[in-house]
Order: sequence, then structure tokens, then C-alpha cells
Amino acid sequence: MDCGDGDVRVGSTLGTVGIASHPTHRFDLQDLLDLPDDGYQYEVIDGALVVNAAPSWRHQEVVARLLDLLRPAAPAGVLVLPSPAWRLDEGQVPQPDVVVVSSACLGEHAVEGVPLLVVEVLSPGNRGADLVRKRALYADAGCPSYWIVDPAEPSVLLLTLDEGQYVERARVVGDETVTLVEPVPTTIRPIDLVRFVVDTLGL
Repeated sequence: MDCGDGDVRVGSTLGTVGIASHPTHRFDLQDLLDLPDDGYQYEVIDGALVVNAAPSWRHQEVVARLLDLLRPAAPAGVLVLPSPAWRLDEGQVPQPDVVVVSSACLGEHAVEGVPLLVVEVLSPGNRGADLVRKRALYADAGCPSYWIVDPAEPSVLLLTLDEGQYVERARVVGDETVTLVEPVPTTIRPIDLVRFVVDTLGL
């Protein structure tokens, strides 16, 4: 894919590697589909192509734990997906770490409707995006629940959409627990999401 005379900015963190924008072309889902499988992760945010480094194994382990937690509790017709493309609108195609979504909202290449829940796992390079920009983006899209997992603490912030804005429903840290009925009936204890890292490696 040729970015032409667009602007390319290179990030200095381990999360976002670079952002490419074009004065006349707004990137979208088809641009993501045309990209090579080169080990990077790509999103389209506000019409710009965002290039992210591949997640660390610690990040992936937390995502795997979330999938193990949510999938058995998901009702019939609801899928729990790792890092799918979600086309909110033209020029808005993020890839949340975990998406809980009705099968009726799935297109051929991306989630096309509004999920029941999106989850982002914080990394050193994505804290600003997940805490600020994506929080606003997901709220504008009408997603009723947004969870933010911070493995470093560890903690889980549970946000619920209220009149177009996310409000804190609960925040649990360490071995604290919270039991939910919706969007998926489950009990969350943050330490369980990082247990392998803590017990096995002492990290």
C-alpha cells in the first residue's frame, strides 16, 4: 500500500510504532485487508493508519486468561474474540484485545455491529490511547461496556455507558473480586489474570 505524500510519524514507545495519514485518503478496513502479514498490528483511528508493535507474551497471556474467563460464560449466539477488527464507521477500525459480540454483528472480515463488551489490556505504549482516545471512541460507538485491564497493578476498571459517556461501575485490584450478571455472568479477580507471570516467573 502506497501512502503517497502522506505524513508518517514514528512513535518512541513499545506500543505504537508509527502513524500514517494522507491528505486526501482516509484509511479504512480495506486498507487493513491489503496490508502484508509482517508481524505488526494495524488499526485505523480517525482515518489514520496506526502501526503497533506485536504484543508481548505477558500481554498475550492476560488476553488468553480473559478468553478462558469469558468464553464458558457467554450465552448461545455470543462470541468472545481476540483482537478482531471492529469497523465502527468509515475511518474507524480499532482492534480491541477482546470483544464480546453477538454473531449477528459479524461481517465477513470484521465486527460490523456494536459489541456487548470490549476489553483493552494496557501496555507501556498504549496507556494513553486506551484510557483516553479509545474510551471516547467506544462510547461514541455505543458499546455498553468497556473494561480496562492493567496487568502491572493488577487491576480491572469496569465502565458502563450512561447517556453517551462511560461511568465507573467498579474497579477491582489484586485479589479483590467483583461478580457480574451482564454483559457476561462471571466473577473477576485481577490477580488471576496475571497468576502465571507472578507465580512462575516472579515478575
